[in-house]
Amino acid sequence: MKQRKLGGEGLAVSEMGLGCMGMSEFYGTPDEAESTATIHRAIDLGVNFIDTADIYGPFTNEKLVGEAIKDRRSEVVLATKFGNVRDDDGNFLGVDGSPEYVRKACDASLSRLGLECIDLYYQHRVDPDTPIEETVGAMKELVEAGKVRFLGLSEAGADTIRKAHATHPISALQSEYSLFTRDVEDEILPTVRELGIGFVAYSPLGRGFLTGAYKNISDFGENDTRETRFPRFQGENFEKNVALVEKVREIAAEKDVSPGQLALAWLLHRGDDIVPIPGTKRRKYLEENVASADVELTEDDLSRINEAMPKGSAHGDRYYESQMRAVGR
Repeated sequence: MKQRKLGGEGLAVSEMGLGCMGMSEFYGTPDEAESTATIHRAIDLGVNFIDTADIYGPFTNEKLVGEAIKDRRSEVVLATKFGNVRDDDGNFLGVDGSPEYVRKACDASLSRLGLECIDLYYQHRVDPDTPIEETVGAMKELVEAGKVRFLGLSEAGADTIRKAHATHPISALQSEYSLFTRDVEDEILPTVRELGIGFVAYSPLGRGFLTGAYKNISDFGENDTRETRFPRFQGENFEKNVALVEKVREIAAEKDVSPGQLALAWLLHRGDDIVPIPGTKRRKYLEENVASADVELTEDDLSRINEAMPKGSAHGDRYYESQMRAVGR
């Protein structure tokens, strides 16, 4: 797999990464053996960019990933996150970006991962009660201590990104970006491009919607929380979004690829500073995702895709209002 650069500090990763959240929580019943096999298969295919976070599980995803990569550490660029706070029962307790918490969270992640150094360390959400300069200042100390190599932010606003980058170079911003969610094109993408920061796109398949696998609410399996957590997966919104995906499916069929592959190829064509990290816990879907890197799209293809699913056409917000308060700070 080809590589892409994130930021100007020398961080190079595979042009597509692997999101590991669903291996432990939210998207159905976990299968640790298959998840581990999926991580190993990703590395075999040249996907070296592996993404996790302390709260996934909670706290179990880092352990799974760390165990999976322990014998192949040199082949992996490992990214994890801090800032969202959960207790052992999974309750969300808020956001903490205080310097004390930054240090505490990093040490805890290193312990769970079984690593001496994290390649890319993100602030998962911005703490409104702690100046970003203080948070990034503490993250900078982690770099100086050799515990972290590169720094990132997730779902931060343009002003915050500028202040953070002035404190210490930010290599990557991770935010939601897909055919379904394109609001980052207004201000965030121009900002990170101006500053030379790479963009990591999470949920590049619209939380699975763009694969075309979900046509009825009943298609979601046991322990899958998408229907209750995201407005786009509910009622009338769900039905209208299924119709949108059908338009993408028609174009994909003409090119003999899946709707998900077309959606990922579209995102890869948005710029060589963009790295999508589709999440999966199964090898067969991983292989399908990786194959999308070989899908060639002409200008006519891109135009037709944009016509089929124009910017802002998805029905329903991507998060509830209470969740959106932590986005774009």
